[in-house]
Amino acid sequence: MAKKLRTNSDWSAATPMLPAAGPRRLALYRSLRGLIEGGQLAPGDKLPTTRDIASRFSISRGAAVAAYDMLVADGFAEARVGAGTFVAMNVPQVMLHGGNTAAHPVAGESASERIVPRQDEPPLPGTLGCSTADAATLRVFRMLMNRHLTNPSARHFQYNDPAGSHALRVEVARYLQAARGVVCTPDQVIMTAGTQQALDLTVRALLTPGDQVWIEDPCYAAARELFVASGLQVVPVPVDREGIVVDAGRGLASRASAVYVTPSHQYPLGVTLSMTRRLALINWAREAGAYIIEDDYDSEFRFAGPPLSALQGIDDAGRVIYVGTFSKTLLPGFRFGYLVVPEALRARALTIRRLADRFPSTLAEDALTEFLRDGHFSAHVKRARRRVRAARDALVEALSSSRLMVTSPEQGLHLLAELPDDADDVALARQAMDCGFGTKALSPLYAAGTRRRGLVIGFAGFAPDALSEAARRFVQTL
Repeated sequence: MAKKLRTNSDWSAATPMLPAAGPRRLALYRSLRGLIEGGQLAPGDKLPTTRDIASRFSISRGAAVAAYDMLVADGFAEARVGAGTFVAMNVPQVMLHGGNTAAHPVAGESASERIVPRQDEPPLPGTLGCSTADAATLRVFRMLMNRHLTNPSARHFQYNDPAGSHALRVEVARYLQAARGVVCTPDQVIMTAGTQQALDLTVRALLTPGDQVWIEDPCYAAARELFVASGLQVVPVPVDREGIVVDAGRGLASRASAVYVTPSHQYPLGVTLSMTRRLALINWAREAGAYIIEDDYDSEFRFAGPPLSALQGIDDAGRVIYVGTFSKTLLPGFRFGYLVVPEALRARALTIRRLADRFPSTLAEDALTEFLRDGHFSAHVKRARRRVRAARDALVEALSSSRLMVTSPEQGLHLLAELPDDADDVALARQAMDCGFGTKALSPLYAAGTRRRGLVIGFAGFAPDALSEAARRFVQTL
């Protein structure tokens, strides 16, 4: 039996090494992982308690907990309720040339002579685009996937409808009608591999090179890049506290073919498009014969008051194309989004989908259908909303003592920390990363006009303590 690692002051034979400065959470994670990979900590060894680690290295207990959580998530450790944290019995192996494996490097073997499977670094607290892991949700999905693998439907063995299964589209349409006021039939719903594919289908079905498209300024960079790469003439339209300034858009390109907006929680400024602006935008689209591409990417996460109705639900002229995703609510790796298109565009959008990607995964579709139908999704969103709100509050509190101007957002999964106009937000974003805090500079997200300075910070997918600690480390360097 492997000798257990002592958790009192005498376990220094396998003491992790931490640098004097920098992100302690990541340093502790890497050091402990190195001890495990190198064999100093053997499978089954008990790790020191997080309280002992925190005391010994004068770090917060939250940092120690976060490091242990990463070890567990990456398969290097196992948490046993009531017993503590142990080195995993089957740790990720080092792959040698020829296909053999070893728990640690072979004596005399150089680093260049072995191939180590790459373990992706966990995202830094504050990184955008992360979702909230939920044990109950993962357990339900595992059960549903196992059920469909054990008794597979015949449709898994043939080509599927390019729009996605009818049963799933029924559930998505029902959900959107109840939660967002979207007016649609299941036939108007097209399942996609996330928001980006939905936008790509929309551009190819609706627009031709040279067409003018309004975009919010600042804007979601991946959407802007897609429009430019498609040969469209991008027209940046300023955003103020009420959202996109429709009158400014009219003055810049009154006969544009489309506008791309994020009305529920504008990315990256975080404002909500006012009802006055919503109606003005719809009126312009009717007059110009233009389409509104509504990206409702994180509308499920509203923390105060009822959300405004989706643009699609208040448009009676078929001018709105609605884009949504399960990436923000469930997990990006699930790769499910949806597109709600006017009937006039459906046939062309489906043709493009069929030629480009044939059809969505039937196995995952069936699991998601049951997840929606049986109420699991609504329960998951409620749990995720509570966790995200706690993380948001911890982040705002940690940033409150700095020179950053921070407002606690009432919706969404990110906030904006504003800076003076003469600040270098790009340099500060790099500085934050060096401190183990993931942020994105605001100014590069502008396409034209006056560029405000700030940091865009995500708070979904991180424990409040880990997020708060990373933010405080950064604040101390300002």
